[in-house]
Amino acid sequence: MNMQYCVELSTMPSLFSLYRKIFFGRKPGWDKQLLPRIRVTCSKVALSDEKIAQYSSVCNYPFDGKFLPITYLHVMAFRLQAEIFTHSKITFPLLGMIHLRNQITCHRKLLKDEIFDFECHLETSRITDPGLEFDLVSKVYVDGELVWNSVSTYLYRTEQHGRRARPPKANNMEWENPVEWYLNDALGRRYAKASGDYNLIHLHPLLSKRFGFDRVLVHGMWSKARCVAELAPFIGNRPCTVDVTFKLPLFMPANVTFASTKNETGLIFELRDQRGRRPYLSGELSFLSN
Repeated sequence: MNMQYCVELSTMPSLFSLYRKIFFGRKPGWDKQLLPRIRVTCSKVALSDEKIAQYSSVCNYPFDGKFLPITYLHVMAFRLQAEIFTHSKITFPLLGMIHLRNQITCHRKLLKDEIFDFECHLETSRITDPGLEFDLVSKVYVDGELVWNSVSTYLYRTEQHGRRARPPKANNMEWENPVEWYLNDALGRRYAKASGDYNLIHLHPLLSKRFGFDRVLVHGMWSKARCVAELAPFIGNRPCTVDVTFKLPLFMPANVTFASTKNETGLIFELRDQRGRRPYLSGELSFLSN
């Protein structure tokens, strides 16, 4: 059984300082072993009205000044994820990782003024053909009540050779009259300011080129948040789960299209290129039963 490590934080860590470790610290590389179980907690967390408003604005979320966007708590939980990434028992660098999937469940409407207890667990890892895949499970409580949870699945890619992967296909949903959005190259900096996530590949072309990208990458969790914001009128006050798969990297500036269609449990949706052919993100929204 893998060893377990527990870290209790008295305050939320700064992503800026953690990213200095992630980008400029030295890691020996993956040791070919499954990962240990790591648990990080932080209690009695109050949120910033200013940051919530900034986040809502950059994600085009219809924030009413009272209730949180469904995806907002991820930007707080990610701080604990980053704490796990920098743990001494994680021997590979963040730059080798790909965010594959993210699932968020919101059990009720959340007030911005509530006090939240956060925990994040690295529980399971598995060796796959492309590399090491693992899940980070985040849970948020208010007075002992589970109000929000998520699962983020990451891949540390080790495959260097072999067959080239086929481009992912769009799903077979109808693609009539999609909504179109223009993403300018300032989006990454605006999202970083709102979320505190200053990942260099999302900020400026000169910085992203240092890490092998010709243009600036759109943050995957901005893409998810923007899609959820578009669906907010349909979601209303209902508890729900939003599950997405990140299919292709999206570079700025860009024109993208979004569409959704109802199914038995909620709806499915997708974010594609301007022509509606290449999928960047595929998702499903389902409502929780009472």
